[in-house]
Amino acid sequence: MTRKTFKNDMSMMYTFHDALRRELGRIARITADTSDDPRRVLQAAIGWEMFKRYLHVHHGAEDDVLWPAIRSAVQDRPDELAVLDAMEAEHAIVDPGLNAVDAALADREGGPERLAMIVERLVGGLGGHLAHEEDEALGIVDAHVTPDVLQRFGAEHRIRIGDDNPRYLPWLLDDANADTVAAVLGLLPEPLRAAYRNEWQPAYAGLDIWGPKGGSTEV
Repeated sequence: MTRKTFKNDMSMMYTFHDALRRELGRIARITADTSDDPRRVLQAAIGWEMFKRYLHVHHGAEDDVLWPAIRSAVQDRPDELAVLDAMEAEHAIVDPGLNAVDAALADREGGPERLAMIVERLVGGLGGHLAHEEDEALGIVDAHVTPDVLQRFGAEHRIRIGDDNPRYLPWLLDDANADTVAAVLGLLPEPLRAAYRNEWQPAYAGLDIWGPKGGSTEV
C-alpha cells in the first residue's frame, strides 16, 4: 500500500492502525470458522479484551487531545471541520459495535451466524474509519498540528496504556515487518528495547492470545 508523505512523523499512527487491521482479520477468521463454536473461542480469547482496551486507548486520546486541538485550528475551514465531524461520528459507533459483539458472544440462542454478521459490520465500519482517517484526516492533522499537541497526544496515549507496556508493545508489533519493529523500538531507550527483546516479546508470544484458530495471518 502506498502511503502519503507527511511533514510530521505519522508512523506510529499507521503502526497502530495496522495492528487494528491485523486483529480485525483474526477476529473475522475466528467467527467464520464453525468447526468449533466461535462464540466460545472468541469469548475465551484474551486477544479480544486486549483489542478492545487498546482501541479505547487510541480513540480516547484522539477524542480528548488530538481532534479538539485540530478543530480549534480549522474553525474557519468548513470542509476540514466536516472531516473532523466525521471522525467523531465514526468513533461514536465503535463502542456500540463492540458491545454488539459482546452481546452476541453471551447469546446462547442466536447462533454463530449472528455473531459472524455482527463482526462483519464491525470489520467494515472500523476498517472504513481507519481508511477515512488515513485518506483525509491525517493530512489535516499534518497541516495544522503543533509539536506541543503531538507531544501531548503521545503522552496521553502512554498515560492510558499505564503499566501495560509489557503486553501493549508486543501486541503493537505483532506480525509487523522488520523495518517497522526497528523504527518503533528506535524511539525507546535501550533498557526498554532490551526488556522488549528479552522479556516482553517472548512472554507475549507464549500467551497465544487468539488460540490456534485466530493466530494465523493467512487469508
